[in-house]
Amino acid sequence: MPHYCEIAPGHPFHGPYHDLEYGFPVTDDNVLFERLVLEINQAGLSWLTILKKREGFREAFEGFDIRRVANYGEDDRERLLSNAAIIRNKLKVTAVIENARTILELQNENGSFGNWLDHHHPLEKDEWVKLFKKTFLFTGGEITGEFLMSTGYLPGAHTVSCPVFKKIGDCIFDKPK
Repeated sequence: MPHYCEIAPGHPFHGPYHDLEYGFPVTDDNVLFERLVLEINQAGLSWLTILKKREGFREAFEGFDIRRVANYGEDDRERLLSNAAIIRNKLKVTAVIENARTILELQNENGSFGNWLDHHHPLEKDEWVKLFKKTFLFTGGEITGEFLMSTGYLPGAHTVSCPVFKKIGDCIFDKPK
């Protein structure tokens, strides 16, 4: 299977994500939450489907505002499940809401979601997966790995020969503690 660096450049959806976001360090908690939401919703689907629905997710989850999503109730859950602009899967919608609540707790305990991630790095992927499974809903090896690669916490997002690899430089996984 070709690497993302080989198939993404020039593609109307994959290209901009690959060139400007994928693998770049993320420090904004709402952006970290967005990436987690997108990765959870990608499970069983193509990444292209998720990228095409990204604006729908952004609108449905109010700009991925963690505090707002954490306060969603049953009416919001039903609204989301009837929204064709997103993936209408009860387990995924529930995971997004519950994970927003978990992230609020992590923010209260650590100052930010990013601080919590920084506190635990560098971990090997299997250790991250255990931590995420213990902490969040609907996170397994693929979701956790892609979330961490896409946000700069795990290496491997880009091949060494990819021009974006050089743009990213030293990511979070390379910085000293």
